[in-house]
Amino acid sequence: MEKIYNYINGELVEPISGKFLSNYSPAEGKIYSVIPDSDQHDVEKAVVAAKAAFIQWSTMAVEKRSAILTRIADLIDRDLDKLALAESIDNGKPVKLAKVVDIPRASANMRFFASGAIHFASEAHVTGTDAINYTVRNPIGIAGCISPWNLPLYLFTWKIAPALASGCTVVAKPSELTPMTAFLFSRLCIEAGLPKGVLNIVHGLGPKAGQAIIEHPEIPAISFTGGTVTGKKIAATTAPMFKKLSLELGGKNPNIIFADCDFEQAVTTSIQSSFSNQGEICLCGSRIFVEQSIYKKFVDEFVKRTKALITGDPLSDVTNTGALVSEAHMNKVLAYIDLARQEGGTIETGGNRVTISGRCAQGYFVEPTVITGLNCACRTNQEEIFGPVVSITPFAKEEEVIGYANSTPYGLSATIWTENLKRAHRVAAEVKSGIVWVNCWLVRDLRTPFGGMKQSGVGREGGWEALRFFTEAKNVCIKL
Repeated sequence: MEKIYNYINGELVEPISGKFLSNYSPAEGKIYSVIPDSDQHDVEKAVVAAKAAFIQWSTMAVEKRSAILTRIADLIDRDLDKLALAESIDNGKPVKLAKVVDIPRASANMRFFASGAIHFASEAHVTGTDAINYTVRNPIGIAGCISPWNLPLYLFTWKIAPALASGCTVVAKPSELTPMTAFLFSRLCIEAGLPKGVLNIVHGLGPKAGQAIIEHPEIPAISFTGGTVTGKKIAATTAPMFKKLSLELGGKNPNIIFADCDFEQAVTTSIQSSFSNQGEICLCGSRIFVEQSIYKKFVDEFVKRTKALITGDPLSDVTNTGALVSEAHMNKVLAYIDLARQEGGTIETGGNRVTISGRCAQGYFVEPTVITGLNCACRTNQEEIFGPVVSITPFAKEEEVIGYANSTPYGLSATIWTENLKRAHRVAAEVKSGIVWVNCWLVRDLRTPFGGMKQSGVGREGGWEALRFFTEAKNVCIKL
């Protein structure tokens, strides 16, 4: 059984308490490794290391910082197969998905911000005829980065890459449910020559290790991706401390399909946007709205293709959907399917736990599930399920579907399918979402701002937005 260690001050170390937590393989439902059960003492040790490393790292030539981060990206590319396998075993996702999405994106995150730091610029203004104002941006200090379990290394690097590139040192906590690739990443940092204390990874539970990071007075910035309920608690804790806060939270994303869409493309991509990564992506389109005239045609075709998806061993190349991340999460998803039945919904396909023969017999698998007959105000259509579950609802008019789309407390992403350019612009302007895709889904440009409205979060990540978050602006005015 493999033992995972904290990464503090450049070394792999056991938690100070000596206590460890069990780490389960979702596909097998069995313990396969143990992780540190860290607490405030481990976080304090990490903060001391990060504080000691800050001056050297923040004043290092940006080209040298960039070279180290690029070296880490190169090592991720080298270990693609190893990291993808680890991600699949730890999270339950198909290994083929981790190979083409998760691990390449982790490398891209490191490489993008390594380059971005070199090209990051500030402003200067000539004020009248007698003064010049110029702005400098300095790294904020120690950044606290807390990442989720659904895209473990992908989102872990999405946070730490801009923090490190901007000159901050970092105390990070990956999810206790999926710690393996962050642990392997710490080994790559050592191999790449990242100076001691620049990045510190503390494993453990949110209420212990995570809360200690959030509360620490010497960590002035917190970047968190996770559930909205946890985000509210973090905001309540950090607000009186005046910490800088970036929260990327939940979503209940609308997928709007007009009758003039490219039908084949809309169906094919909607299958992906509904069930990729077992629906465990905050950007998945869990509420599908279809114009009345093509509603039956769409439902029939969508259900047919959903039934053809293979739920199975994540290590098999033929698997489309793997295991959910934990038994507790599987039970939550199944409970929402039962709720949908109680609310009058019709299960068109799926709705059950799947038993896989062989090594995955005890795994946490749920059938891709399609539900019709629900109204937009019911809990199933208002609350984030975060699993392979979608509802399909008809609409008659554009104004009607915009109301449906905006009816939830969330506003992370939306997808619109139409060949009418004017309609695309019009609906995109009215939908309250931080990201709107038209005739596509999950097409990402790392230069663009990423984040949500309403209860989907605070602030934006990506591109210059991320580098600005991890720095403080200072204006200097010189009278000529």
